[in-house]
Amino acid sequence: MKNDLEKTTASTSIEERIFNIRGKQVMIDKDLALLYGVETKRLNEQVKRNIERFPEDFMFQLTMEECLRSQIATLNTGQGQHLKYLPYAFTEHGIAMLSSVLRSETAIAVNIKIMRTFTNIRKSVYQASTLQNRVELIEYNQSEMRKLLLETTSKVDIVFENMQNAHNLPVQGIFFDGQIYDAYAFVAELVRSAKRRIVLIDNYIDDTVLTLLSKREAGVEAVIYTGKISKQLQLDIDKHNAQYPSVEVRTFSKAHDRFLIIDEKVYLVGASIKDLGKKWFGFTLMENTDAEELLGRM
Repeated sequence: MKNDLEKTTASTSIEERIFNIRGKQVMIDKDLALLYGVETKRLNEQVKRNIERFPEDFMFQLTMEECLRSQIATLNTGQGQHLKYLPYAFTEHGIAMLSSVLRSETAIAVNIKIMRTFTNIRKSVYQASTLQNRVELIEYNQSEMRKLLLETTSKVDIVFENMQNAHNLPVQGIFFDGQIYDAYAFVAELVRSAKRRIVLIDNYIDDTVLTLLSKREAGVEAVIYTGKISKQLQLDIDKHNAQYPSVEVRTFSKAHDRFLIIDEKVYLVGASIKDLGKKWFGFTLMENTDAEELLGRM
């Protein structure tokens, strides 16, 4: 009898006999009785004798609708023997309690297998959930990247449409906070448009300004007048000039505003070049200002 039971238990898939009912993973009394090698009637009798050990979260009786929905409508598939009573469903805790009620070595051995199966199912569900969350996160990030790419492409298209050449550069305007790239692209285009010289008068500069000026055409002179040259800034200048076309930096403390001279044109810029787009600022081409006269006063 014991050998026959072991064969039956081994050949029976426990996982296939676990149902999801009322949001809980459960096993039906007749399946448990089969695994334990006892009659369903005897199993339920033992439960009723110890009913105080089986609260509703350990065991509950199914409705006919739940039986039909869970495909537990027949006792033996294909034999047409319809349910004569509404079966009981046992949760993982209820199944664990059964071994103490039945008090048999077989029940204990089978319960160990059942508990391991429940544990494996939880692990599988967790892994599947984690994988699904990762997939959803990747899909969300891809969607956001596509949106950002479309927005950026649209902005870049607008900027370059307005800046196809130096003749199309606006003579005045306002950049608002957050328009960091738009403001940067505008000044970069001014730098590229220079044919002979670039002179920047700006009390506050850093290495990003040197990088911006490196976009100028070959042979174009670049000079910066700034309020103070710190040791760090001097190091940046030296490192830059060791690799790229030289930028001459001089001290000048009499200017309050920022000026950018491109060849003979003088632009009044409302923000330091290193801070473009961080806050509102305006710019204008000072058409009636002589670049040579301005430089002569320095």
